[in-house]
Amino acid sequence: MEGVIFAIGGGTLFALAVAVYFWYLKSYATSHQSKHLPPVPAVPGVPVLGNLLQLKEKKPYMTFTKWADMYGPIYSIKTGATSMVVVSSNEIAKEALVTRFSSISTRKLSKALEVLTSDKTMVAMSDYDDYHRTVKRNILTGILGPNAQKKHRVHRDIMIENISNQLHAFVKNSTEEEVNFRKIFQSELFGLAMRQTLGKDVESLYVEDLGITMKRDEIFQVLVVDPMMGAIEVDWRDFFPYLKWVPNRKFENTIQQMYVRREAVMKALIKQHKNRIASGENLNSYIDYLLSEAQTLTDNQLLMSLWEPIIESSDTTMVTTEWAMYELAKNPKIQDRLYKDIQSACGSDKITEEKLSQIPFISAIFHETLRRHSPVPIIPLRYVHEDTELGGYHVPAGTQLTVNIYGCNMEKNVWENPEKWNPERFMRENETNDFQKTMAFGGGKRVCAGSLQAMLNSCIGIGRMVQEFEWKLREKAEEDINTLGLTTQKLHPLRAIIKPRK
Repeated sequence: MEGVIFAIGGGTLFALAVAVYFWYLKSYATSHQSKHLPPVPAVPGVPVLGNLLQLKEKKPYMTFTKWADMYGPIYSIKTGATSMVVVSSNEIAKEALVTRFSSISTRKLSKALEVLTSDKTMVAMSDYDDYHRTVKRNILTGILGPNAQKKHRVHRDIMIENISNQLHAFVKNSTEEEVNFRKIFQSELFGLAMRQTLGKDVESLYVEDLGITMKRDEIFQVLVVDPMMGAIEVDWRDFFPYLKWVPNRKFENTIQQMYVRREAVMKALIKQHKNRIASGENLNSYIDYLLSEAQTLTDNQLLMSLWEPIIESSDTTMVTTEWAMYELAKNPKIQDRLYKDIQSACGSDKITEEKLSQIPFISAIFHETLRRHSPVPIIPLRYVHEDTELGGYHVPAGTQLTVNIYGCNMEKNVWENPEKWNPERFMRENETNDFQKTMAFGGGKRVCAGSLQAMLNSCIGIGRMVQEFEWKLREKAEEDINTLGLTTQKLHPLRAIIKPRK
């Protein structure tokens, strides 16, 4: 009997979902039939689900790009009970992020991101309001702005020397083996993030709320790896708001566990730092700035303000730099040219940040890698809160908007042979390299606060590694361009044979 009741209940629920879906389509078409709406791709969506199945089959950013080639740079699709406009054009993306910002300034987060961002309590994911402006001012003044970057220069110098020393030690002990680039570079980026944010790196930590002592690798897993994976977790209820009351226990438990563990570790780190202050220890860190200059922050806002630069400094820069070193190892002629440019500018001295402006080819490599291997292929959804116009089309209030950065950087009418990694395209005369060239850092009032640090860390890392070592892949090594899940991170860590330069 219980099985029969369940079957009837499930059938009723499905019928209700179908009815609501078609009612939504009818009302949407009626209210907007006189408007010039973005085109709808002729792809075989299905009732209730819309185009969700097509997005599940492949990486969304690649599917969006394929549809842009067929139907144009802006179009509208159905994702369950929601309507989404997809932009895969640099020009229209700038229009959305800059010109039409006042109509599209609100974030639309998935359930996973709502939990992990503590309901938008971080700069990158908050709505553009007084809180956003306050926290962004804090992060620019205290850690990521030009003056703060000068103050934290010592931490970056420590990072690059640690990387160099580890690579030289590896070569000394393993002449013919492949070095795991990611293992070294990612660990040192995490160390940099910890020193900038909390004054010191960490080897172990007693986490009182969990009753355990964590080693450094476990701390990195909790603060960086787990939240990054959790951020791309999909809850089907995100696409059917009218069914949000239906439980999804497995998903909820997974995300909640990530939240609890991160909170516990961050609380332990903050407590440890306060104990250092009480003992008279003086450290050059972001937490010192926040504790003295941002006393209006709640405990939760303080925690999130400190966690954000840790996760963001440890991930996207690693993705970009790893792809750059992979491409350089695969293209020895380009690597040789970079080495000669470095030698010309630096001679026998080690490359420093002051020398970067004299070696524009490093900047070209950085920007071309951002273009070809966009570390954030799709920006988090924006919510259109008032009727607006994009690309000549009417976009009604209530629409979700996504900018497909990967698609913007694959536009054939903008980039010649876009599939090819070619830094020369950024070396043309009378053309400056700005951060919005590839839209990798967003644009307008919400441009990424960490763009300067990302460029410095990646460019000086690329420069020192090429200046001191020759990088190559094993002979007959297959092209390794597979990526991890919905992201553009390399599926397999870069492994290369390195040989010290004379």
